[in-house]
Parts: sequence; C-alpha cells; structure tokens
Amino acid sequence: MNPETTDGIAMNAGERRSVGVVALIAMIRMFGLFALLPVLSLYARDLQDATALLIGLAVGAYGLTQAALQVPLGALSDRVGRLPVIVGGLAIFAAGSLVAALSDSIHGVIAGRFLQGAGAISATLTALITDATRPEVRTRSMAVFGVGIGASFIVAVAAGPLIAAQFGVPALFWTAAAMAIIAALMLRLLPDIPQPQRRESWSLVPAFRADLLRIDFYVFLLHAIMTATFVALPFLLHDRFEMPLTTHWKMYIGSLVVSLGVAVPMIMNDHHQGRGYLIGLAVTFVVIAQLGLTFFAFSAVPVFVALVIFFAGFSFLEAALPARLSILADDEVRGASLGVFSSAQFLGAFVGGLIGGRFLGHGRPTDVFFVCALLAGIWLALQGFGRFRR
Repeated sequence: MNPETTDGIAMNAGERRSVGVVALIAMIRMFGLFALLPVLSLYARDLQDATALLIGLAVGAYGLTQAALQVPLGALSDRVGRLPVIVGGLAIFAAGSLVAALSDSIHGVIAGRFLQGAGAISATLTALITDATRPEVRTRSMAVFGVGIGASFIVAVAAGPLIAAQFGVPALFWTAAAMAIIAALMLRLLPDIPQPQRRESWSLVPAFRADLLRIDFYVFLLHAIMTATFVALPFLLHDRFEMPLTTHWKMYIGSLVVSLGVAVPMIMNDHHQGRGYLIGLAVTFVVIAQLGLTFFAFSAVPVFVALVIFFAGFSFLEAALPARLSILADDEVRGASLGVFSSAQFLGAFVGGLIGGRFLGHGRPTDVFFVCALLAGIWLALQGFGRFRR
C-alpha cells in the first residue's frame, strides 16, 4: 500500500517498519482465531456433552475474557510499556490454545477458549502503532493494520477447513499456539519506539468520554453480528447446501476477494476516519447482507452475493472504527481507551456466540441471520445515516 496520505505526508522508515511488524504480529496471532471460525461450531457439535448453547459459547468464549482484560492490560501498558504486556498476552494465548487442543469435551474446549481470550493484547498492539507514528500518518497506519487483519482473515478461512479436514480441528489449536510463539519472536524486529508518557494517576475516566463510548458500542454490535453469523453459516452451507467442509473456503474466499473491490476504496477515501456517509453506507451493507441471508438463502448464489456485501461493510468498519478512536483518545490514556474499545469488540464476540447458539437451537440458521439484521438495523437507527459526528 502506498505509504503517503492524501495530504502528501509520507511515513518515514521507522514508521513503515513499526507498522509493518506490528501488523504482521497481529495477522499471525489472529490467524489462529480466524481459522477456527468456519469449523469450530461443526466440530463442537460432535464433542461430549455438546448442546446448541454450549456450541455458541465455545465459538464466542474467548470474547468474554478478552473483554474483561483489554482495559486493565491496556492501562498496564500505559504504565510499564507495551512490549512486556504483549509478550505476556501471547504466552497466555498459547497456553489456552494447548488446553483446547488437548481437550475431548465441549467443556475443555470452552475452558481453552476462555484462556485464549485472557491474552488480551489487541488494544496494546493498536496503542503501539500510535506510539510509533505521527498523527499525520495515523490514518494510513491504521488502514495498513486493518487491511493486514483482513488479509489474515482471508488466508485463515481458506486454510482452516483444509487443515481441519486433513489433520482435525485440534491441529488448528496447535497451530494457534505455534503462531503465538512466532509472533512473540517477531517483536525483536521492531525499531526503537518512544515509550508512552507515564501517568501519575490510574484514573480511566478520560477513556469513557461519550464520543469514545459511541464508537465502542458500534464495534460491540459489529463483532456480535460477525460472530453470530459464523456460528450459523457453517450449518447453512453444510446442512442445507450439502457442501463438504473442505469446500466452504471457496465461498468465503470468493466473497472476500470480491468485497475488497468495494471495501478498499472506501478505506482509502475515509481521509478523516469515521466520515458519516461511509459509516452509514457500511452499516447499510451489513443490514442488506443479513436480510439476504435470512430471506434468500435458497441457493449458493444469493448467499455468495450476501457475503460479498457483508464483508465489504465489515472490512471497512473494522479499519475505520479503531482509527477514528485512536485519534479522538487523549494521548496519556490511549492504551486504556483502546482497551475499552477492544473490550467492547470482544464482548460483542462473546454475546454474538451466545446469540448464535441460542437462535440456532431449532436448527434454523436463518433465525440467527434475522436477529443479526435486527441488530444492524438498531445500529443504523441509533447512528443515523450520515450523522457520525467528528
């Protein structure tokens, strides 16, 4: 991606290296989570003591501990530095992956997923990027970070079903543990980055301003919808369309690649992060996609179109929301502010897993998609098309 912003200001060499390394670390770490999304609900169905609700919990469990720990770990990184928190979080994530890999019951997998989530470093990674970049190039740095996560998603949802079909789903947990170790080693590639200004007070009040909480709520809804969708979608493809698990990646990858033709121009044109009409358009995409999955999931073609629309909206929002918050947050509490944001994000993933499990209980994936459409509609109504305030 071109390192220049629309104002002609370019990242310097240190900024490019820092953003590139942090983005790669995030991509490697998230691969372990993303690769499980297309297969975990089907795998969990066959585990001992599995129920629909426990399947949803297995998919979304990591989100609860992520949500609980993002704020304290983000605030801790403001005090002791980003790198110690990142290393510790990666170690915990690896441990949780091993617990899940060695479990043969739904409860053991849930326990491993909870422990995976305790390695809550998303906010700290984002704060590290803001430490390493000037405000003038932060838009582009966050876009690179967001596109990197999107690329990780594309590779993971393709590789996950293939690895699971060849070696079993536990192999994905082993892979996640190995990826966490690799990510920790990559920290050595970072250049010197200025330490955040150490605060005398532990007060988190500045991280809970109304304009920041609005963005936090939006990312909560986004990840609740995404996780619930991926609880139900594998069942739709497997049970209704009789698609073998090893072919699901074609649907995911095809729709993701096509969606980038819409999402990337939107990201590149979001010069001021959070432009109202682009946020409103992206949320509208999510509403339309979920309604399409609800009412037109009678063949693979309309499902593919709905996924293209969904991924276009999701990919833009995934990049735009954290970028906007990182600029609005006060410098001295940026780690804590991004911690609140990430907590909302992962709490959304946890709630989305429960929603998916609850409404999948009658074996109708379309019930889940309809609830997701309602959530997206509420978001659009609260936000107001074109009225996302700066």
